[in-house]
Amino acid sequence: MSKREEINSALKTAMKEKDQVALSTVRLINAALKDRDINARGSGNAEGIPDSEILSMLQSMIKQRLESAKTYADAGRPELAEREQAEIKVIETFLPKQMSEDEVAAAIDKIISETGAADIKAMGQVMGQLKVQYAGQMDMGKAGGLVKAKLAG
Repeated sequence: MSKREEINSALKTAMKEKDQVALSTVRLINAALKDRDINARGSGNAEGIPDSEILSMLQSMIKQRLESAKTYADAGRPELAEREQAEIKVIETFLPKQMSEDEVAAAIDKIISETGAADIKAMGQVMGQLKVQYAGQMDMGKAGGLVKAKLAG
């Protein structure tokens, strides 16, 4: 089942179960997906974005909600912070199991050896391959720091 089918199935389930948080969150995911599909069509991709980009989009949505939850908590609005956390839980259901730190390090080592990256100039190439092969399975921000440390050292 593709990510699109999984998202549409979750939308129907949330409607049947009258789960308002899940329903509104899945609708937000669909809106973001349609927006990215429209942009992709503009650059000649009639099919819309692939699953790997959908996973990246979902991770971005989680990151945004984590930042919002922290802002709300700091501002003394715990009910809004809880809402953001509830949305994060819904979005996470569409992501594959997250890799452990050891698995991330092993994946980075594998990509570095496959690409022959020897210095920091090859960081973009390594990160590009990580995004293609491990989309949604690791925090790319943290992975970027690890890649930089391995290539600089």
